[in-house]
Amino acid sequence: MLPQLALIPLLGLTWTTVTGLPCTQMFPSPSPPSKVNSVRPSDVAVLSSIGLHLHSPEQSAVLSRLSELMTLFNPALISRVSDKTNLYAQQFVQHSTLVEQASEVSLSLQNIQDSWKLVLLFVQMEQLCACEQQPNPSVIKTVVKEVDDALQLLHSQLKRTIVSVALWDVENDSFQRRMCPCLKPNGGGETRLLRALLTQALQESLGELLERRRWYSDRDDFTVSLQNTPIADPSSIASGKPLSESKMLQQTDKLMVQMWTNLLQPIVGQQNTKDNGGTITLPCPTEDKPFLRTEGNSPSYNHNTASPVLHPFAGTEMPCKDFSPSASTPTSVHELRPGDIKVVAAVGDSLTAGNGIASSPHNILDVTSQYRGLSWSIGGDGNLTTVTTLPNILKYFNHNLTGFSVGKGKQHTHQAFLNQAVAGAKSKDIPSQVRALVARMKNDSTINFNSDWKVITIFIGGNDLCDHCYNSLLYSVENYVSNVRESLDYLHKEVPRALVNLVESLEIIPLREMHIDNSLKCPTWLVKILCPCVILPKPKSKALLSLGDLNRSYQTSLHQLVESSRYDTRSDFTVVIQPLFREITVPRLPDGRPDRSFFSADCFHLSQKAQTKMARSLWNNMLEPLGNKTSVQDFNADVTLKCPTETSPYIRTYKNSNYTYAGPPPTPEPVTNWGSDFSCLDLAPSHTVPTSVHKLRPADIKVVAALGDSVTAATGAKAQNIFDRSKNYKGVSWSIGGDNTLETVTTLPNILKKFNPSLKGFSRSQAPLQKHFNMAVPGAKTSDVPKQVQALIKAMRENKEVDFENDWKLVTIFVGRNDICNYCIDQDNLSPKNYSHNLMLGLDIFYKEVPRLLVNVVEMLQIVPLKTVKRNTLACSLLQRNSCPCVINPSENSPELEEIKRINREYQAEIQHLISGDRYDGKEDFAIVLQPFLSNFFIPHIGKGEADPSFFSIDCFDISEKAHAEMAIALWNNMLEPLGRKQAYNNFTYDRSKIRCPSESNPFIFTKVNSLPSLPLTTTTPAAPGTDTTSSGCTPAIPVDNCPASIPVWVPVIVGMVSLLAGIIVASLILFWRQCWKSKVEREIETRRTVF
Repeated sequence: MLPQLALIPLLGLTWTTVTGLPCTQMFPSPSPPSKVNSVRPSDVAVLSSIGLHLHSPEQSAVLSRLSELMTLFNPALISRVSDKTNLYAQQFVQHSTLVEQASEVSLSLQNIQDSWKLVLLFVQMEQLCACEQQPNPSVIKTVVKEVDDALQLLHSQLKRTIVSVALWDVENDSFQRRMCPCLKPNGGGETRLLRALLTQALQESLGELLERRRWYSDRDDFTVSLQNTPIADPSSIASGKPLSESKMLQQTDKLMVQMWTNLLQPIVGQQNTKDNGGTITLPCPTEDKPFLRTEGNSPSYNHNTASPVLHPFAGTEMPCKDFSPSASTPTSVHELRPGDIKVVAAVGDSLTAGNGIASSPHNILDVTSQYRGLSWSIGGDGNLTTVTTLPNILKYFNHNLTGFSVGKGKQHTHQAFLNQAVAGAKSKDIPSQVRALVARMKNDSTINFNSDWKVITIFIGGNDLCDHCYNSLLYSVENYVSNVRESLDYLHKEVPRALVNLVESLEIIPLREMHIDNSLKCPTWLVKILCPCVILPKPKSKALLSLGDLNRSYQTSLHQLVESSRYDTRSDFTVVIQPLFREITVPRLPDGRPDRSFFSADCFHLSQKAQTKMARSLWNNMLEPLGNKTSVQDFNADVTLKCPTETSPYIRTYKNSNYTYAGPPPTPEPVTNWGSDFSCLDLAPSHTVPTSVHKLRPADIKVVAALGDSVTAATGAKAQNIFDRSKNYKGVSWSIGGDNTLETVTTLPNILKKFNPSLKGFSRSQAPLQKHFNMAVPGAKTSDVPKQVQALIKAMRENKEVDFENDWKLVTIFVGRNDICNYCIDQDNLSPKNYSHNLMLGLDIFYKEVPRLLVNVVEMLQIVPLKTVKRNTLACSLLQRNSCPCVINPSENSPELEEIKRINREYQAEIQHLISGDRYDGKEDFAIVLQPFLSNFFIPHIGKGEADPSFFSIDCFDISEKAHAEMAIALWNNMLEPLGRKQAYNNFTYDRSKIRCPSESNPFIFTKVNSLPSLPLTTTTPAAPGTDTTSSGCTPAIPVDNCPASIPVWVPVIVGMVSLLAGIIVASLILFWRQCWKSKVEREIETRRTVF
């Protein structure tokens, strides 16, 4: 096992577990090292930095964390990166270049040349300002030259110094976004690709510089090293969303750990820095690898070890003999010969756009170049003897073929022609590509739009899979197939005489193999940004299994769409599934390693060698009958072209293949209720009634209650007409309703009744006397919460069935919709600060007066999606506008609506700040948990931009029973998820089996405290009622006093006290000596500063 250091509270980390300091190599060298390759972390006396932006709080925080960590190894460390009042900080405000900063650092360190120094030189990605319109390699050369000049100056002035060069690439850094506005977190896929490739190009260029300069190691007391990877958090960059305050703190910790890991000597078999359940661990120096990494003790950079990317022979021999078209132009797509095709076209992502197809092995920046003329399905450069593409094959059958792309360029250029693929595109982008494609066809004079036969190839889905883990709803199977359906529907409606090749989404998991073998020298960190949801999951993890299921579901859904016969309503149009990528066989070298020559320089996009085989396979698929098409893309196999035959001269369709469609899937039975299935087995309460809220099992809850507005009052939830709109159907309320049973009505109480049938407090039906502890009032704002709290406490105290002091209670609060809906009318009283303050007043009352209480606070939802909810009824158009004027009335993209969005985010931030603090942490029997499932609110769509109205009541403002059921499931599942890993978006897709269960290892409802990992403890399984739990042995789960000890009890106490005193004395002596030495060095620095 690799020794690990678990971070301790001294570092101020926000999500760590205290497990001590197991590192053994924390002491300095026996004698001060004379050579730079033998410097330990404890030998470093001074930590300094160059290139640090003083106005970048994120970077400053990372450096401060690193300084604190290194102080553990050397308490006398002098650091100028963690002290905001250090002697030299003000001098750097006016300097902008690395050379000027290097000069200042050299002068400041002249008087401590005898001590070892670590200088961190940061290169900022914002210097490149990576915009879509700025792929300028000369900018990289300028940055590298500035680094070189700074390093040469340091080399000439400093002794006993290690300079560690690090590329800072943190996209969520607010300072970078201010300095370089084009670095937008929500930039498109093409912008993200360009940014990642520029970062990798700069990293490689810096490595080449240091290799050329021989690492500036011509002396034994100076060297420069390059950190192996840029300082970046791939998950935050790839998600493209601004980070919350808590996530920003977590990112700071991760980045510090990454920097520390890069500074140490790499260890064979070392795994990525772990983050298990919120515990950060980092590598420790080891006995055989105790030093800071240098090129001398850990050589790492060698271009020649990479598996070469070859330029293979990309042509293909044409074996066919009969190239003749039909005797007369066919009228049926089922009698279409290759020679009849006049036009080719394609839409898709970067694999069709041609990114990096002809890029050289080490020119990673060239992957941004789109070699459309070489694209497998639409390129037309050269001819088949030199370039294998589908159009070049078809040119043998029709020399007048048109539509193919040539050369390089983006989709809007003339040479792209009917190749409208866009790099980074996802399925949601295909409808717009199809419209652009049809417009080009109609407007081109060389195309007879009504008479020419066309082959259109659609290939999409890889980027959806790459990002699905950040938004499983957006990239769901339903949305994927909906986007493809919309595109095909448009082609079917607009384009005559067309055959559409619908290529299945490729099996993407094999891509991981390129990033397992380090000998391939693939830029894995970069692909983690481009395709995080494929590369980041651990082997055999649940995330990886889910990815495989989603991948297969994408493929299956296309078959179901096409086999519905939706596109076979006329004889001149059809869609054919081409399954060539259903399974992928990774190409391999003779030694068994993956063959990198099939990939471009980034090990993500495909080279011309791979595109050649893809083109051959697509052509062969087109000639293979349905039901017998090749579905494995074996890149190791030698694929030869198939030919039309005398008996089968046509491009294959379902009709000329004598293939019978399976037909649409059977129509599901109508939903008669919104109940759920329940599969949990362990329903027992705790063995004894818990005294701590952090050990509360679902079955321990005796009382439920809820506060809020019309959502919790269930106003109009079952309304069938406008007269029912104002009725409160409290029995089906998501958080407090208790009508019937879970099998027919899904609510939180009905779930809890499975664990405790004697649950009290839930509301029933519509009768006011049946509301019980549902204190919600339609139209309520947050200012009404304190009044509802007081009414609830009074009702609980007066209810004879409730043991107010001893019963465990669960209260759910959801409020705020009416605040933001009326914010523009009363901005002062409905401000985010007042929203938080009013909620705080109510929570304070609970904290003071109610024992044994767990409070669910459901985070304020994103309200703007409500604008998309429409019905062609007076009730919807009028009542919705009256209920939420500040959201419904402003037009799209108006300043008023943007202001509402901003205030909405501030509401969320305020409540997060209130609950994440320690205001309510003083009682063992009280906790408040923020449940974030509505933080990123999505409304399922039934069409392009059309929200599914079935989730809403007739007023298009309050929610229906269907939505109540979904919210109940989401709330329950949130309660079983630890803080930091709670699902922060809703997944409103009907499924009776979505209810999760407590596990044996996590039987409690999660709170802030029990979400933190703890040392392993043996837990006892709750006994069934009537079971004798007396143990006859002396083996309790947690040691207790009734077991006889093998030695007197006083012995370990005395030994412990003596050891503690001895440790204190020794530590005091060491710290006294260190402080004396540090004072001496600081006096020398001050003397030098005075002289200067």
